[in-house]
Amino acid sequence: MTSLAPQPGHELAQVNIARLRFPLDSPELKDFVDALDPVNAIADRAAGFIWRLRSETGNATDVPVLGDSWLIVNMSVWRDRDALTAFMYQGQHRELLARRREWFERVAEAMTALWWVPAGERPTVQDAEERLRHLREHGPTERAFTLRTGFPAPAAATG
Repeated sequence: MTSLAPQPGHELAQVNIARLRFPLDSPELKDFVDALDPVNAIADRAAGFIWRLRSETGNATDVPVLGDSWLIVNMSVWRDRDALTAFMYQGQHRELLARRREWFERVAEAMTALWWVPAGERPTVQDAEERLRHLREHGPTERAFTLRTGFPAPAAATG
């Protein structure tokens, strides 16, 4: 696996979209919706966390993505791959991951993409959509990749 170690001047952006099986206000999604604020608060305090997309609701479940009202988006920026995976696979987030098939449809195409951004840059939903489309069309490249098939951050410019 290629190292996704941080480089001076770069941070790791991630987008994850999911297709809901039920409306967000349905009883079937109550556990998921109830966990959003606590899990987001854990992410906000996690080592290596930098930023996450949020609307006025405090999360991003009402942010439109790919023109599909059944899709929800999660987008964040992290110091590096290690920080992101440490958050993803521990504690309450890990518990929610284990239940994702209850709440979200199985989709064959890529629903998660990673890419490096210049430090301080915050990606837009349009950036995320483009990265997902690129990954779906070309597979993992330096432009959009996965946790499993990563690419190092661009080398710092020297002058």
